Amino acid sequence: MKITIVGAGIAGLSTAWSLTKAGHDVTLIEQGPIPNPLAASGDHHRIIRRAYGNAGGYADAISEAYEAWDELWHDIGSSHLDPRGFICVSREAGDEAEEYRQGLEHGGYPLELYESREAVKRYAYLEEGTFRYAFFCPEGGALHCKKIAIDIARWLRARGATVLENTRVSAVDSAAGTVTMADGTVIFADKVVVTAGAWVLKLFPKLATTLTTYRTAVVYLEPPADLKAAWESSPVVLDVGGRTDGYIIPASGGGGLKFGSGLHKRKTPDANLDRIPAQGEGEAIRDLFAPPIKRLSEYKVTDVVTCAYTFTSDERFFATEMDKCLVVSACSGHGYKFGAAVGRRVARSIGDGDVPLLQRWLRAEAA
Repeated sequence: MKITIVGAGIAGLSTAWSLTKAGHDVTLIEQGPIPNPLAASGDHHRIIRRAYGNAGGYADAISEAYEAWDELWHDIGSSHLDPRGFICVSREAGDEAEEYRQGLEHGGYPLELYESREAVKRYAYLEEGTFRYAFFCPEGGALHCKKIAIDIARWLRARGATVLENTRVSAVDSAAGTVTMADGTVIFADKVVVTAGAWVLKLFPKLATTLTTYRTAVVYLEPPADLKAAWESSPVVLDVGGRTDGYIIPASGGGGLKFGSGLHKRKTPDANLDRIPAQGEGEAIRDLFAPPIKRLSEYKVTDVVTCAYTFTSDERFFATEMDKCLVVSACSGHGYKFGAAVGRRVARSIGDGDVPLLQRWLRAEAA
C-alpha cells in the first residue's frame, strides 16, 4: 500500500519504520526538522520504566515495549537506551511512590527497598530525615530521543521511504486519502496515518471533544560540584513522593540533568503558543523538589524547555479511524517509552484492518 504519515515524532517515526519493514510505500512528513525541538518527543531523553501503580495494563505492556525497542536497536545498528534503572522516594503513606511500589509488588517485578539512612548512603543528593523510604527497580532507564529520531530517519531513507522535513501539512481529506501541503502540493495515498501530536487539532478540530492540548516545561540544572558524581551514577528518579508531581533524569545521551513536573502545565489553544519560558520558571520547577533533594538553591539553571502534549481525560492513548485516515495520539505525557511498540501495533492494524484491537491495546485493555 501507499501510505502517508503526518508527524515525525516517535509515534510517526516508529510507524514508518514498521510499515517500511512490511514492504509498504511510505511517505513521512514533518513540519519541522527531525528531531523537532518543539515536538513532545524532541527533547534529549525520556524515561522508560515498569512502574505504573494501579495502571497495570501499561506496566505489563512495557514488556512488549522493550521487545520492540530491541528490534529497533537491531535494525538501526545501535541501542539508544541507558538501562540505569529507577528509584522512587516515598514521603507520605499512600503517596504515588508507594502506589508504584505496590504495583510492582503485585506484578511480581523486582525492586530493592531502602530505609531512609541507607538510601542517603546510596544516593548522596537525598536529604536524610525528609522521606520514609526509597526503592530501586532495575527495569527502567533513559531513552535518548534525539539519537533515536536521527537514526530512524536515516534508516528510512536508506530503505527507500520518502522523508520530508520542514514541510507543513495544511489539510487531510480522510475520505479521499489526500494530504495537502502548505505550498498546495497534494499527495494521494491508500491510507493516511496522522501522528501529529499536539498539532493534531489543527487538522481535525472536531477531536477537541476528546483531546486537549497542554503546555508544560522542564528545567536542566548543573548540580553542585561535590554532588556531580552522585548524579552521574544515579538511576532515573521517577517520583520524589509526597504531593510533588515530578521526576528527574540524570545526564545521559547528550542531555543534562533534567527536572520535570506538572507545575506549569496549562491548557493552550495552540501548540505553537506560550513556548518561551517565563522568567523564574526554571527555578520554580527546581525548588519544587525540596524535599527530598538537598541544597537545591545551589543547583544552577542551564536551560528551560517547553513541551506540548495532547491528553485524553483519562490520560490513556487514543486512536480513531475516519475513512482512509487513522489518527493516533500516543503521547498523553507518558507515551514515549511505548514508541516502538506503538509503531508496530499501528502497522499491524493497517495490515489486518483490526483497528478495534489497536484501540484496546492503546488503552491498555488487551494484549
